Amino acid sequence: MSDPLIIEPAQTANSCVIWLHGLGADRYDFLPVAEALQQRLLHTRFVLPQAPTRAVTINGGWAMPSWYDIQAMSPARAIDQAQLEQSAQSVIELIEAQRDGGIDPRRIFLAGFSQGGAVVYHTAFLRWAGPLGGVLALSTYAPTFSDDLKLSPLQTALPVLCLHGSRDDVVPPFMGRAAYECLLQNRVQAQWKEYPMAHEVLPAEIHEIGDWLTTQLG
Repeated sequence: MSDPLIIEPAQTANSCVIWLHGLGADRYDFLPVAEALQQRLLHTRFVLPQAPTRAVTINGGWAMPSWYDIQAMSPARAIDQAQLEQSAQSVIELIEAQRDGGIDPRRIFLAGFSQGGAVVYHTAFLRWAGPLGGVLALSTYAPTFSDDLKLSPLQTALPVLCLHGSRDDVVPPFMGRAAYECLLQNRVQAQWKEYPMAHEVLPAEIHEIGDWLTTQLG
């Protein structure tokens, strides 16, 4: 995987957001969002990793930045589990690098849009065993959540903000709601909010994210 794009804050970093882009995008996709949020979050570093370029079955086998291959769209996403695990491991390594660099893991947040959010869900609730600050799940779903999801006390205490477009025809809202409701069933502190948008990010949503991160960071 390519080196991540790292955006340092105006003042010494004491928190970090690791933000994964969606299918076919790149590490610069959320650079404007990170820069906008840093106007408020003066001590928060943003780490924007780059997905590897690989063939994506549902897109005719064309190679593009992808955290994992999507082999079929319905009735639920059929994915390459091994590639998802590789992507989750790369996120874990980014968490560990920030922790080893002096950032308290309780002030490290995972954020992901669409396919990137699926990796974030999998990493935070099925792979990472330590503390985290929270999860931002944008227009995404959780292909590896199941009815027998077993979470640790650290994971059930993890705050999660789920944001989705009511007109999303790429990841329909019901897929995002399913992940959210699975978290609620497991007593996770999750919040859900829909915006009148398609598969995108709106300024009002960015403002909401800034409010949420400010609250979590105290």
